[in-house]
Amino acid sequence: MSDEQQAPSPDNSNQRRRPSRRGGQRPRGAEPRENEPRERQPRENEARERQPRENEPRERQPRENEARERQPRENDSRGQQHRRQHDDRSRRGPREFVRTNSSISVVIPLLNEEESLVELSRRLETVLERIAPNKWDVLFIDDGSTDGSFDVIGRIHARNRRFRCIRFRTNYGKSAALAVAFADVEGDIVITMDADLQDDPNEIPALIAKLEEGYDLVSGWKRKRHDPWHKTLPSKLFNTVTSVMSGIKLHDFNCGLKAYRLDVVKTVQVYGEMHRYIPALAHWEGFRVTELPVLHHARKFGYSKFGASRFLKGFLDLLTVMFTTRYVKRPLHFFGFFGSLFAIIGFVTDLWLAIEWFLGLTNISQRPLALFGVAMIIVGVQLISIGLIGELIVKNNLERQTYSIRERL
Repeated sequence: MSDEQQAPSPDNSNQRRRPSRRGGQRPRGAEPRENEPRERQPRENEARERQPRENEPRERQPRENEARERQPRENDSRGQQHRRQHDDRSRRGPREFVRTNSSISVVIPLLNEEESLVELSRRLETVLERIAPNKWDVLFIDDGSTDGSFDVIGRIHARNRRFRCIRFRTNYGKSAALAVAFADVEGDIVITMDADLQDDPNEIPALIAKLEEGYDLVSGWKRKRHDPWHKTLPSKLFNTVTSVMSGIKLHDFNCGLKAYRLDVVKTVQVYGEMHRYIPALAHWEGFRVTELPVLHHARKFGYSKFGASRFLKGFLDLLTVMFTTRYVKRPLHFFGFFGSLFAIIGFVTDLWLAIEWFLGLTNISQRPLALFGVAMIIVGVQLISIGLIGELIVKNNLERQTYSIRERL
């Protein structure tokens, strides 16, 4: 073999000696790049810094799971905070007093509440001066008190002439007290509340704010009552029955703390024991009614003036309210419905017995059911007759009928 053949070509030798750039080696004879290590160093640092960040989600994963488990607990706590919100207001007072341009009249019927009147008057004065400066008055209705309630009110009146009082000679009841007060007040907004300090005056701004949303009557809802069970349990039953029969869904019809527009108190007629049904009466007159949860404190002085008989009277008054508001101008609709029902039952009963007698299946003289059918027909005819007489009376008194007018142009 010749030397020319054994000697490798210069091109091939250069290819064999060319280093691989993947290994990071530079070609032989090339000058060393001084900046190469410095350029790679930040990239290596970034990789090192990125490595713990890639591991961080794994470390935070238990924390995220704990946060997810804690979320429903936080939601529950928010609901509990919402329920306890009105309890917090009792300890620190209202958060803010928003002034109103309307005049306010507060009506307070009372019976033997001399111990609580001074404290109540001072708390009312503080609240009312902040929300309606020099545009408020308080009217006490002394429903025949036998203690020193009227003397205490006299001293309150001497200190501040905005506190007034009407005194009954004897006890006429809460409905009579409200009726007299409603005829006397002139404020654009009327607030009713009890005198036993169980109703909180700090709730008045919230009631007025709700009223200004477009409602005509805002009824308080004692969500958490500080009363014994023999008062709360029958009250729940009473409110449920009243809500179903009246067609307006409220949780507490008989709450003493309410806010009205003046048109409501001048339109609704309160008598007997009808003060329990003022929201229903207003609703049937076309006014917009709603409710708002309010604070209810335990009784501080004295005792409740209402006995167990109020529940029976309340049920009878509910029937009276329904009849006098819904059917007083169309009595035949009430008596005619029941009269027709009884008459149809009696007619169907006697018709069935007559068919059996015609087929020879029975002897009518031995069936007392025939007398029952005849009696039902007679009762039905009598009820329809009463309804017709009522219609004649209503027609003869058309000029005395009044209708609730909202506004005129």
